[in-house]
Amino acid sequence: MSLIAIALIVVAFAFAWSMGAHYTGACMGMPYAANTIRLRPALLLMALFTLLGATFLSHAVLTTVGHGIVGAPRISVGAALCIVAVAFALTTCFNLLRIPTSTIQILVFAVAGVGMSLGLPIRWGTIERLVVLWAAAPLVALVLGFVFTHILSRWPAARSKSQPAIARALVAVGVLASLTMGANDVSNATAVFLSTHLFGVFAAAFVGGLGLALGVLTWGKPLLEKVAFDVVKMDLPMATAAQGVQALVVLAAVAFGYLTSMNQALVGAMAGAGLARGRDTVQWPAVKGILKGWLVGPGAGFLCGYGAAFIVRWTGG
Repeated sequence: MSLIAIALIVVAFAFAWSMGAHYTGACMGMPYAANTIRLRPALLLMALFTLLGATFLSHAVLTTVGHGIVGAPRISVGAALCIVAVAFALTTCFNLLRIPTSTIQILVFAVAGVGMSLGLPIRWGTIERLVVLWAAAPLVALVLGFVFTHILSRWPAARSKSQPAIARALVAVGVLASLTMGANDVSNATAVFLSTHLFGVFAAAFVGGLGLALGVLTWGKPLLEKVAFDVVKMDLPMATAAQGVQALVVLAAVAFGYLTSMNQALVGAMAGAGLARGRDTVQWPAVKGILKGWLVGPGAGFLCGYGAAFIVRWTGG
């Protein structure tokens, strides 16, 4: 195995590690915010189910990202390294700024940027379908978050005498969201293993899942607290509705081999849950900051990917 292939594996694993930390709040933020689970058990459960989701449920999404964006049957290891390095660097910057953003959008547009810079055919139809999905998912989550919050508020388990039941349900949907994150997001880091024919789909899924789980355990706390406490003031029915809707929306996309943003689905669901209680429950300045990250991410991914591939080609790398 060449040194550049080893570098690709190392950077892809590090990217998965970064994503594991980045999406901690999107998966276990609601149970943690509602005080239904402590910090360490939340991180341990998320790490385990993220690994399981990545290893066994991500294969269709890995294939879409690995073979469905660039039209060439195979890309070089150097091009793959540019893609992953750019996406990893940008995601890490957002982590340091504690701004939840869409790693998926960064990655997809980094692939497009690198591909265009190298003169590779880009399957814009796939990207168009993804963009439509990205636009629709938070809106669907908002509506479902609003509806489910009203339903759960009328459910007997939402009353004070049955609080433990809905608390357990909130932890369960957090676990489901963790499983979903593994299935949905591992392709960001390791789909390039398929594009380069370096690994098969199962190995790519497992290696990426290990990286995600490690990121959750070692650097998950800051983003967990950001999403849990800075976006919306929530009660148990709201939190359960928001987390459950997020998992359902993303799982629906994964079932068709597509990937969408965990953060976008969650924030849409939280906004819907908040609106069901009244506008004042939503922390709109925090939501606006997240939206800015979503706008910057895809453009930054494309420009940085294009520039990185141009530099590598220009220097003869």
